[in-house]
Amino acid sequence: MNALASDSPSSPRETNRYAKVIEVSRRVRWEIERDVIKGRRFDFQDKFLPDGLSRVDRSSLVDANERRLMSQIQGRTYANIFGLVERFINAKILELSRDHWFGDQAALEALVRFSDEELKHQALFRRIEELIDDGMPAGYRAAADPNDIAHAVLGKGSWAVLALTCHIELFTQAHYRQSIESDESLSALYKDVFLFHWREESQHAILDELEWRRIDAQLSEAERDVAVGELIDLVVAVDGILQAQAAADAEYFSAIVSRPVSAGERRTLEAEILAAYRWQYIVSGVQGPRFLSVLAELLNPAQRERIANALAPLVAAV
Repeated sequence: MNALASDSPSSPRETNRYAKVIEVSRRVRWEIERDVIKGRRFDFQDKFLPDGLSRVDRSSLVDANERRLMSQIQGRTYANIFGLVERFINAKILELSRDHWFGDQAALEALVRFSDEELKHQALFRRIEELIDDGMPAGYRAAADPNDIAHAVLGKGSWAVLALTCHIELFTQAHYRQSIESDESLSALYKDVFLFHWREESQHAILDELEWRRIDAQLSEAERDVAVGELIDLVVAVDGILQAQAAADAEYFSAIVSRPVSAGERRTLEAEILAAYRWQYIVSGVQGPRFLSVLAELLNPAQRERIANALAPLVAAV
């Protein structure tokens, strides 16, 4: 269908859900410098990422200072990964908004606001990287380019991209509520970054699901089979990014820690970081009750089994 001629008839219930997201978006709106940064810098005596996500409490590192340093490196990567994924999320949301140009105007406004907020989140995470870079030694590197990843992800169909996006934005909420919010040992600035991020991501997850279900309703069973395969491909690609970043972060830790690190220990650290990243960015999300509930509604047993089998090695690895 020509996007310029398309419309998106919605049920009254769906329109009300889009409208509710708009209402909340207006109420929780925040600005980067005024509300989040507030003239502060990072205190490198604090942890950035809680043990529930970094898993340093189960790592081979025993020194408290080294565990704190690892939490800071992982916390830096955590912010950068979100900046990376929001590049393709924003592009997909802008694309989907075309379906509502001449249809549900509440849906259109909700997605436009979603896009505006995602652009702001990318700017926030670039700002956080600048602040962390000011206080940490040189040598840290991001293993993936956001534009390269966005091009690769957007080569898949909307069903798979929305499934991945919904998964990401659901685990963002779970991470904040279950691990970040309650950890008093974390940097206050770092906690505020993810508090404000969480406030808007909570609405984005609702929109992800609405759009995912809308796209799903347009698919045949054969097309849905293809979409499941594309989702599996995307998860494999995410794991490739995590493997590269775990290697980069183990190398960086080894270069800046205040003692020599053997090649064997570095390999151990890389494996531990990769396990933590697989937990953070894949397993914690795919095991989330809301994500599993939507998959159960949209997919038949054989399709769900394909996904479970593809994920099994990653789940076992953490």
